[in-house]
Amino acid sequence: MDEPGHDLHLEHEDATIRFLHRIIRLAVKVLAILMVLVIIWGIGDVVYILYQRLKDPPIMLLQISDILSTFGAFLAVLIAIEIFVNISMYLSSNVFPVRLVIATALMAISRKVIIFDFEQLSPAYIYGTAATILALGITYWLTTRQN
Repeated sequence: MDEPGHDLHLEHEDATIRFLHRIIRLAVKVLAILMVLVIIWGIGDVVYILYQRLKDPPIMLLQISDILSTFGAFLAVLIAIEIFVNISMYLSSNVFPVRLVIATALMAISRKVIIFDFEQLSPAYIYGTAATILALGITYWLTTRQN
């Protein structure tokens, strides 16, 4: 019987399943490489956004909207890094890092909240976002609680 959490171990008794597990592990490695490229691209995007905002008049000054868009770009890179960490942990241990995935989801939704334009959003959307944050927060708390 398989150990819980070790979904893609390579010692499975069935040769076909072992082969398929190798393919999935290779696919996850390709995703890790692509995520690093996305991170590098995202860093370039942050640099470009800052450069564009600082060179436009008034020179070397940022508006609040510029700061928020820069924060959004920064947070997008941080979320990509968290996803890479999730992939790396999965490859190294074959265990799906549930707590880290929840933390990444919290970071992603926090990014959305930071860049919200409250004048353009409906109350239902804001309440839905709040409910999602609350659910993720409770889930994270439950996964980190010691019995």
